[in-house]
Amino acid sequence: MFNTNVFDYVNVLQKAADAAWLRNDVLSNNISNVSTPGYKRQDVDFESQLKRALGNTRYKTVDERVSNIRTSQLSPTVYTDSVGFSYRLDKNNVDMDTEGAYLAANQIKYNGLIDCVNQEFSNLSMVMK
Repeated sequence: MFNTNVFDYVNVLQKAADAAWLRNDVLSNNISNVSTPGYKRQDVDFESQLKRALGNTRYKTVDERVSNIRTSQLSPTVYTDSVGFSYRLDKNNVDMDTEGAYLAANQIKYNGLIDCVNQEFSNLSMVMK
């Protein structure tokens, strides 16, 4: 079998895209619960895990850092944001405008990640020709 690192970037990009997809679901759930008394907004943490994985290495180049990431350790985490904070009388802390902005930004991020994955496969295809 071949020992190759050609899919290192694809694997990391896939994990990031999965996290963005999960964040889209979580943000949509927040919007759905904007009128639910006592509901606390949730969000997804993935970027800090990726940053930690890229930073905790002895390698200097990005290629070396990406090739040494254990993608099994990169898993998005859903957390409740600002549990003790609420500016509404019903103790709900979801702001529709903020959630809409987060959702739009996340959709742009997701589309960019998918474009990057497609570009990686396009590069591999070009090399194989």
